[in-house]
Amino acid sequence: MYEKQVIGKYGENLVCKYFEENDYKILDRNFKCNQGEIDIIVFDYSCKEIVFCEVKTRTNFNYGFPSEAVNKIKQKHMISSAKYYLYRNGLENMFVRFDVIEVVINKGRYKLNHLKNVL
Repeated sequence: MYEKQVIGKYGENLVCKYFEENDYKILDRNFKCNQGEIDIIVFDYSCKEIVFCEVKTRTNFNYGFPSEAVNKIKQKHMISSAKYYLYRNGLENMFVRFDVIEVVINKGRYKLNHLKNVL
């Protein structure tokens, strides 16, 4: 694995731990289809929603905030992938939302910033 992939996977693992500790159920990770990929799909028990989550992990801000990498093309792919996931699993009538979680890792410490309902 390349360094960026290792950092990205580490960030996703931290986010899964965060979800498990905060009343979410992980439904799927790295869901891939022809339309694109979604990093983590969870069920939020507090509001009874399926959450499609993009995780962006960085070690610095040289290229801006991590969430800024979720551009219009990525958003379009997330929406298309989510529609397919819902259809494939018979969940078309569920409430959904799209979140981005920024993970910033610096000197062995990390910080999560959970941006809810971003699309």
